[in-house]
Amino acid sequence: MLTKMITSALRTLPALALMGGLSITAAHAQTAEGYWQGVQKAGVLKCGAAVAPPYIMRDPATGDYSGFYADLCREFADVLKVKPEFVDTTWDNIVAGLQAGKWDVSLALNRTPARAMAVQFSIPAMEYQISLVYNKNNPKIPEGAASVADIDKAGVTIAVMSGTAQDKAISAVVKNATVMRLPGNDETRLALTSKRADILVDASDTNQLLTQANPDWAVALNPTPALAKQGVSFGLPHGLSAADVEVVNIFLEEKVATGHVDELIRKAVDQVLKGSN
Repeated sequence: MLTKMITSALRTLPALALMGGLSITAAHAQTAEGYWQGVQKAGVLKCGAAVAPPYIMRDPATGDYSGFYADLCREFADVLKVKPEFVDTTWDNIVAGLQAGKWDVSLALNRTPARAMAVQFSIPAMEYQISLVYNKNNPKIPEGAASVADIDKAGVTIAVMSGTAQDKAISAVVKNATVMRLPGNDETRLALTSKRADILVDASDTNQLLTQANPDWAVALNPTPALAKQGVSFGLPHGLSAADVEVVNIFLEEKVATGHVDELIRKAVDQVLKGSN
């Protein structure tokens, strides 16, 4: 009889241990503090910022930050009900600084596999890609052009900065048009405006500066399939929980879906153009 009682008790121990473990885990889950709650207790959201107009700009006289990612930093701080603080950094250090805990988010990071091994990413606030700019009155460009194949015709000249990622990307897909390789942005833009070239190939953010400055004739095409497309996101600490990442993603989803991010980008581009005049 005693042996049976001991055997029965031993059989129940694993179940009791499991229940106890679950209780401890549940209690820990209920009391564990998320990353953003820690930021709220500190009262400040630190944003690592490396200058790259129109994403991030810094007034050398006042030290004030602007640009659409600076605006998003401020707006996310408002959501958390804390103060935003910009920490000046460089593109060489913007990932390492986040890893070292010098700030809470890195602003305007292109999502790459190499970076993803060191940090996490939010969903993109915008998509960076290579775009094509042309004069909407150019009869060589067919109405409704949507792909590189639509403009890859004999007699069409495409200007691109020599040796760049844009050069490599467009050269890999163009079969019939002529690729005009030039040394810099000024030369490629001049080729387009002087009509020596029919199309200018460049990064979409750089091309937006051109189209927004010349809305009467300049049109940008983001081709499908895309050329060298990458999301531009908040960089987040590598160990951040899925729940904490979701907080940032929900914030950005609404800003993107309502067109608010597009408004911020246009405002930042206007600021860049005003400063260059």
